[in-house]
Amino acid sequence: MTKSNRIYIGFFGRRNQGKSALINALAGQDIAIVSDVPGTTTDPVKKSIEIFGIGPTVLVDTAGMDDSATEIGRQRVQRSIEALKAIDVALLVISHNKFENTDIELVENFRETETPFIVVHNKSDEEALSETMRQTLAQYGAPVIECSAQNRMGMEQLLDAIVKVTPDSAKEAVSLMTDIVKAGDLVVLVMPQDSEAPEGRLILPQVQVIRDLLDHHAVAIALQPEELADFLAKQPPALVVADSQVFATVAKVVPDTISLTSFSIVLARSKGHFELFMHDTKQIENLKDGDKILMMESCSHTASCDDIGRHKIPNLLQKVTQKKLHFNFVAALEPLPQDLDTYAFAIQCGGCMVTRKQLWNRVEQVHAANVPISNYGMTLAFLTGIFGRVTKIFDKEEFSK
Repeated sequence: MTKSNRIYIGFFGRRNQGKSALINALAGQDIAIVSDVPGTTTDPVKKSIEIFGIGPTVLVDTAGMDDSATEIGRQRVQRSIEALKAIDVALLVISHNKFENTDIELVENFRETETPFIVVHNKSDEEALSETMRQTLAQYGAPVIECSAQNRMGMEQLLDAIVKVTPDSAKEAVSLMTDIVKAGDLVVLVMPQDSEAPEGRLILPQVQVIRDLLDHHAVAIALQPEELADFLAKQPPALVVADSQVFATVAKVVPDTISLTSFSIVLARSKGHFELFMHDTKQIENLKDGDKILMMESCSHTASCDDIGRHKIPNLLQKVTQKKLHFNFVAALEPLPQDLDTYAFAIQCGGCMVTRKQLWNRVEQVHAANVPISNYGMTLAFLTGIFGRVTKIFDKEEFSK
């Protein structure tokens, strides 16, 4: 079964506690710059590795949380805090039996974001963890691991602890196509190669769907919209998965007897909030002149006239609703507007370039502000009049919010 998300493990703590050295020890290679000079790590540094019992994992090294004497230092601290939004497991690294206010504040941040954490007493070859400190740390209810990045003492115990505290929801393989296809099914993937398509490669949702179909022993046929009619005349498939922006064209070609959905809608199953999107999409009918729409793009790219989020959806939304709407765009992981409650609607992209937790947190912010939210695929389906058709295949399933 395809695992579409990596586990993100963040290393947090004060400066010069050995966070970077610890990452190098776990990865088995020099990834992060190590120095005795406090503040060597200035921005989050990421390294992908494989951890037995978890799978694909990203180690995230962050700047020292006590680097607040200068404006640059405060910016570094803020970036480290922002990194927490993507973290599935946090490692609080301390040493020399010192547990200070900065560390306590980090624990509070972990609890606020519901991030499981481990306290790592590093440099124990220089000074062992005292019984008094062990008792102090015990009150926070997190595992305490004594280790040394310098001589790799305690690395196996640390890896075991990481596996144990990683939430099952993060470790589970997330299938995109479970209960949609079965072994031997023929699935046609409609993938237009326009100016928005990357040069010489496929976009990530397409790659993920193809891999998932292979895992289910289904047969995947990839083609462009203009080739669809001829293929259907020869061999009708069990399912057609189309790029959302060609829904209008594809829906006219694919008979009602063949199931139809989109890459964006399928991807939403693995990212969470599927039922919320299904429910809120219908609120498009209630838009009024002058309403503000928040477009949430989770990738950073230059826009063109074919851009689905910057041009196609806004233009179609105004055309179908016959309302004059105002659009605001946030790209990648830019902070969402502080006046969220002034927006009438929000539309999130598929989120293929961010973690489930990152996307979850952003959608939760919008939902908490009582703003209806949909995603690109569902919005386009609604605007082209086929929302019921492309979501029918999911009617009997129960999804985690």
